[in-house]
Amino acid sequence: MALGAAIVADGEVDLGGYQAGSDAVERERAQDALRVAAEQLTTLRDQAAITAAAIFDAQLALLDDAVLLDPVFQGITQGESAPAAWKSALDALASTFEGLDDPYQRERAQDVRSVRDRVLRALTGAREQEAPTDGVLVVRELDAATAASLDAERIAGVAVRAAGTTGHGVIVARSRGIPLITGIGDVAVPPGAMVGFDARAGSFVVDPDENVFRTAIRARTAEREAAVADAGKPAVTVDGQTIQVLANVGSVQDAVDARGADGSGLVRTEVLFGNRKVAPTVEEQVETYRAIAAAFGGKPITIRSWDIGGDKPLPFLPQAAEANPFLGERGIRVFRRRPELLRDQLKAICQVALETPVQVMFPMVTTAEEVAWALAELADVGSSGWGVKVGIMVEVPAAALRISTLAEGLDFVSIGTNDLTQYTTAADRGNSAVASLADALDPAVLQLIDRVVRNVPTGVEVAVCGDLASDPDAAVLLAGLGIHELSAVGPQVPLIKSRLRQTTLTEATKTAVEALTLPTATAVRELLAQRA
Repeated sequence: MALGAAIVADGEVDLGGYQAGSDAVERERAQDALRVAAEQLTTLRDQAAITAAAIFDAQLALLDDAVLLDPVFQGITQGESAPAAWKSALDALASTFEGLDDPYQRERAQDVRSVRDRVLRALTGAREQEAPTDGVLVVRELDAATAASLDAERIAGVAVRAAGTTGHGVIVARSRGIPLITGIGDVAVPPGAMVGFDARAGSFVVDPDENVFRTAIRARTAEREAAVADAGKPAVTVDGQTIQVLANVGSVQDAVDARGADGSGLVRTEVLFGNRKVAPTVEEQVETYRAIAAAFGGKPITIRSWDIGGDKPLPFLPQAAEANPFLGERGIRVFRRRPELLRDQLKAICQVALETPVQVMFPMVTTAEEVAWALAELADVGSSGWGVKVGIMVEVPAAALRISTLAEGLDFVSIGTNDLTQYTTAADRGNSAVASLADALDPAVLQLIDRVVRNVPTGVEVAVCGDLASDPDAAVLLAGLGIHELSAVGPQVPLIKSRLRQTTLTEATKTAVEALTLPTATAVRELLAQRA
């Protein structure tokens, strides 16, 4: 939730005053601008957290891409100014990315435009944008560089016109705890106008009732401060049920910053090593997993095996182009033909399990035969007797529907609500035209979660590690459905624990039963608001 004067920064770089020179002059200017942009991105990368550093590495690669640069200099030779040639080439590349089926690649169009504008500012002499403070930043799309440079203590919030939650800038901003709302559309926002938004309710208002917003923000701030102060306490409901609240992590720093977490319910190994051009060795993996375990003080951590494909490529494991990568080789499917990489990872996990509580889970599982193969691979690396608990991700509707047989012999399953929602609703969260359909509170998704809880074999625990677990109201609903382990983004852990402590599980169960009968996600959201 945020309130402040609008800082509108959704325009393009003004090229109107640019005076072109000769071909030689324009070529030299272009080279100088590329060098300046590279220096700026290098500085941003060196100052960024691990996950953001990989983003800036990808942007730096664009500045050294001959396939991209050749048309720029050809355009200059043919009489174009350096800014015109650069803009034309980058706009064409962005359009190409936007036309791809792969959502991850479509999101790269945002990175291309960010690099485009950075070089154009260097060419035109426009001042590099200073990080805005003391207001609500309104942008058409949020690039990673802007998100990384914001002062999280001073910026009131960020409102993004474009829909979607998987853009690099959005991910960086949320990881830093900056209030943010996406999908506000083309609503007119005069610079300096007072604006407010409530991301929980999905509302953005120009000229709001400031007293109402300030009162609500004070309440939310007090709620967060109290939650952080009590973050170390367990999440025990009013009627005595303990809910484990863990953190999703993609770096050692994420683990260090996870206040009050009961461990990690999801260690994203493809993010941990996502900037590597060669696969990490067993020893390198052991060192990193050990550091994460130490950050959690010996509390349990759940390490997900390599989850690549779809929107998560790994530089050291190139994949062939697929017409529909989200329905192609993802997660465990990839390693049926490259088992050596998985075996190295399992060896590292088993070594760490000798020292601290560790679980391993396999992503994108669809069939019992895949589970049997994964268990055989784990047995082959010598896991027997090492205390490694084993589970799978439930992300595919087929897995949820056959969970009674799929989970036989496992210790736990963890429901990944992001992909489960996407596959259930046949809607890509990164596609603004259908993103609203991909709502994890859709009763169809909730019914699949309910089915998993009710039908897992006796003794198999059920967790949720998708975005739905990061919403305090949804966390109560999940508890009511019978989920006793939630893994959320780090900054939300204290709030979720606090909300659960105020909950009566009996009432949460009644709410969950009613939610399963409702017609839409909107109706479920309204029900949760009423019961909050």
